[in-house]
Amino acid sequence: MNRFKDKIAVVTGGSSGIGATVAMRLAAEGARVHVVASSSIDKARVVADRIVAADGQAAPHVADVQSEWMMRALADNVVKADGRIDIWVNAAGVFLPSPVGDTPPEVLNGMIDINLKGSWNAIQAVVPHMKAAGGGKILNFSSVAGLTAIKGFALYCASKAATAMLTRVLGAELAPFNINVNAIAPGNTETPMNDAMRNDPAQSAVLAAMKAMTPSNQTFSKPDEIASTALFLVSDEARPMYGSILLADEGLSAAIG
Repeated sequence: MNRFKDKIAVVTGGSSGIGATVAMRLAAEGARVHVVASSSIDKARVVADRIVAADGQAAPHVADVQSEWMMRALADNVVKADGRIDIWVNAAGVFLPSPVGDTPPEVLNGMIDINLKGSWNAIQAVVPHMKAAGGGKILNFSSVAGLTAIKGFALYCASKAATAMLTRVLGAELAPFNINVNAIAPGNTETPMNDAMRNDPAQSAVLAAMKAMTPSNQTFSKPDEIASTALFLVSDEARPMYGSILLADEGLSAAIG
């Protein structure tokens, strides 16, 4: 397929995990992708170089989603280079435990500033350009944890629940401008973030319990599977969808036991 031929896409959190997979899949289907890392352009360049090596189009960037001015500068620079932004994917995020009574302020600030404010800063930056161009696609990353409580992860759950509501409100607010704002809510996904846990024999009991809770018996989805869902949401096939939260969680939130 070539669904994104000549489209201009930006992917924050594009240097690793699901974000990197989304960036590469967009490029494989014809998009010119701006790969954004938070602190190291070298990390973004690794993904951009892989895209170019596969005959795709990509450019690396470094910009911290916590910074409103960096997001505005990023959006302005992409539009200056390519004329417009058709697709913006907010894949930057952090996942940290936050047991109540034993969580330092920096954990609270980090998860809210990156997971919630980061998406807001990016959307604030790109929406004026999309309005001027007559439309666009914005994809946020919520989580099954934004819809289902996970003990010990209150702040992550809260940040992803807030992202889901942000998506619903902006989906309605921006629909008249032909701007689709939707979100994907993944469950456990096989990424570098959980490599250590998945490969640690000491975690075997935890992994067995997680598998028992997962109706599909596939405890971790593959990044490419989540990327396929993400690409649908930023494609013209999802044209009627505004403010939708699409679960991709192996059935985790649908059943108990």
